[in-house]
Amino acid sequence: MIRKGMKLYSILFGVCPKCHQESMYQNTNPYALSEVIKMQETCSHCKTKYEIEPSFFYGSMYVSYAVGIAFSVAAFIISYNILGSSLTIAFIAIIATLIGFMPVIMRLSRNIWINLFMSYDKELAEKPEVKKG
Repeated sequence: MIRKGMKLYSILFGVCPKCHQESMYQNTNPYALSEVIKMQETCSHCKTKYEIEPSFFYGSMYVSYAVGIAFSVAAFIISYNILGSSLTIAFIAIIATLIGFMPVIMRLSRNIWINLFMSYDKELAEKPEVKKG
């Protein structure tokens, strides 16, 4: 079971990697294409700054490549081996998968990238939220 406190929770749900209390993204729907990578500047609960340094998320492009390969392999195995389609149909399935899941791949790669550099802190998660005043 995936629960708060696990890196996988932060990666899959796109929540703050330090406290797991709020979404890192302004819009939680990855298919709102104009806002797919718009992130909050900081977590309102623990005040963690998401962009550690300028252009921090350029590194997520490398992760995006690996995640895209994983989605492509899954599409190929499902279409060619399980459904028994031709190689041409399998190729079309890979392209359709990459296009259809592009926003999800972009967010997953950012989530993985930031979680490589930050870890869950139980004390930050349990502290009461600081109200803006």
